[in-house]
Amino acid sequence: MNAWPDTDGKIIARYLGRLRLRCPISPISYRQALRSFQDVVVRQQHQCTQVNRKVLEIWLSECAAIWARSTLLHHARIVNRFLDFLVEEAFIVSNPIADLRAEYHAKSDKAIVRALLAPDPDQALEALRQFPPFGSALGNLMRNHISLMRARGYRYQAQARWFWRFDRFLQAHPELAGKSVSVMLQHWAAARSTANHAAECERVARALAKAQHHLDPGGKPRRPDPRPAQQVARQWRRPYIYSPEEVRRLLDIARTYPSPRAPLRPISLYTMLVLTYCAGLRLGELARLNLADIDLQVGTITIRETKFFKSRILPLADSPLSALREYLEARRKAKVPQSPESGLFWHDKGNARYTSHAIAGCLVDILRRAGLKPAKGKTGPRIHDLRHSFVVNRILEWYRAGINPQDRLPFLATYLGHRDIHSTLVYITVTQELLQQANERFRTYASHCLHASEGVRP
Repeated sequence: MNAWPDTDGKIIARYLGRLRLRCPISPISYRQALRSFQDVVVRQQHQCTQVNRKVLEIWLSECAAIWARSTLLHHARIVNRFLDFLVEEAFIVSNPIADLRAEYHAKSDKAIVRALLAPDPDQALEALRQFPPFGSALGNLMRNHISLMRARGYRYQAQARWFWRFDRFLQAHPELAGKSVSVMLQHWAAARSTANHAAECERVARALAKAQHHLDPGGKPRRPDPRPAQQVARQWRRPYIYSPEEVRRLLDIARTYPSPRAPLRPISLYTMLVLTYCAGLRLGELARLNLADIDLQVGTITIRETKFFKSRILPLADSPLSALREYLEARRKAKVPQSPESGLFWHDKGNARYTSHAIAGCLVDILRRAGLKPAKGKTGPRIHDLRHSFVVNRILEWYRAGINPQDRLPFLATYLGHRDIHSTLVYITVTQELLQQANERFRTYASHCLHASEGVRP
């Protein structure tokens, strides 16, 4: 075990050097928070040899008298990350904040800090305690079914979340432990009256029926109820098809996106929008792109292990290829990592690439700046609607070229990474222009029949 705390502050300086803080004031704030915490650790060394909850409470109590609550929470976050660094470097055995979070199954580190700041920390921590995963009467059944489906090659992430919510409900209502599965589901369905909750209850019922069938193949199969899903489908928001003028406005805003601390961000967002609109990429696919996935000589990008476990190589048109060339040149001039496995859309934080959540946040902000989406809330066009727009525009181009879109749907499904054309049909939103093109194609096809019928006299 290495020696910490140290008197010369070299460990703190070493940690700050790893962070690559961009703001010149940030190291001062970080050093202030870490030194104040280290001073408390030094004073308490004669009473405890490890950094524990008591040390945290003393530090929080002292800092609460001089710092505002928001500042204290920010400094606690800095200390928490520093403690993770100390554990990683074997300076301490464990991070007490992480230990408390694991003990009480808390949702966040901030919740632990808030509880330690409460007048009665024990009571506040107990109020944070979450139920253990799959600790209900059906917990083993659900856990084993998830493991089985994942062993068969399914990701089974959404279904695991459904099971987890149902399991928490059952743990909160122990009186249902001796009831049948159908009774448990009825009580869960009655807990909320929304259409989405009813549909989720039906999906969980189907999954549980499948799990029970694996254990007892001779049991009576459950008859599915399609009504909850149909009710949700009626409430689905109609996709927004962006006009060329709106897309041009989005691209112009992305080009001039204000980002003085990250000069590569505007052209990064511009290229993301181009690939989303011109190639129909999902946000997760953008986030997972590596430099090695771009082949400018052949004019393709490779999408690896995406939804439905599909990998595909997409040929690109001239405009997205031109945008990629410009971005890669700007990326090279920015002197960011050029290794093949580095993220295409580089970011100097985290794992050195934009996450799908970060991409969504930036692109939604562009929508708001363009006036296409309200300043707050989830209403208005979505980023995913650019993928819908890509499909509609592709079909329009086929109509204009005299190509039957029905013959090309399998190719479009493959390009989008769908399992079959049924998933692609969801993206075909009937617009006025698309309807006109379809009518014109039908008129051309059936006009000779109409002329022939006009010549027939009764």
